[in-house]
Amino acid sequence: MSLKSLCFLVLAAAMPTAAWAVDQPEAVDRSALRVCSDPGNMPFSNVKGEGFENKIAELLAAKLGVEVKYTWFPQATGFLRNTLRARRCDLVIGIASGAELVLNTNPYYRSTYVMVTRKADGISADRLDDPTLKSRKIGLIAGTPPAAVVARNGLMAQAVPYDLLVDTRHDSPSHRMVDDLAAGRIDVALLWGPLGGYFAAEHGDALVVTPLVHEAKSSRMDYYIAMAVRPGEINWKHDIDRVILESKDQITAILREYHVPMLDVRGNLIQ
Repeated sequence: MSLKSLCFLVLAAAMPTAAWAVDQPEAVDRSALRVCSDPGNMPFSNVKGEGFENKIAELLAAKLGVEVKYTWFPQATGFLRNTLRARRCDLVIGIASGAELVLNTNPYYRSTYVMVTRKADGISADRLDDPTLKSRKIGLIAGTPPAAVVARNGLMAQAVPYDLLVDTRHDSPSHRMVDDLAAGRIDVALLWGPLGGYFAAEHGDALVVTPLVHEAKSSRMDYYIAMAVRPGEINWKHDIDRVILESKDQITAILREYHVPMLDVRGNLIQ
């Protein structure tokens, strides 16, 4: 979630509600699974079908007995307006559970922000108020939850900001951040879990991914991720919920393959 940006999914809630018609009949084309997706936003999705959301879409389509058809649009401002809202597609595979202006399915995973460090440095911190971080260069995405915690703990002087809203077809700040970490340009990378886990794995065992599960409850670091359909399309939501439930183990296996850190309902890390 981009988070794919998870933060984009929050921004979507700021769109005018009057533009969304909830009293129209369902417009789902059931001859295919029509997915609204980003063409270049790994590890979530790309046009080559290499992301974990692509794999989950293929799994759902197989369960429904249809093929997947994509409507591609960068997951930034205008994504929902030009895809789901325009009725060009019927399903967004990843969205923060509870997002407004869409009808959420039941969540299918829960993840958290993470701290990525170099194994050789031996950094043992698992909270952002750890005093050992005061001498470290900290990479973060501007506007994300860890940025507020970094500021609150007086760490902004050594923060290295990376852009939040970019055209994911041409840039991946999260990927650059992890590469900068591996190259020694920063010492800590703070990222949404699916991003941190995936890009850290590209460097073998040189990097350590520490889920931020010990932060104060007032500093929310974890989110449930669901799928999204248009408001009012209750039957379609129920159909997707059923397939998600039937595919729970297979979906979890896909997420593990992409090194997505997952939490249980109590907020504990699933090993």
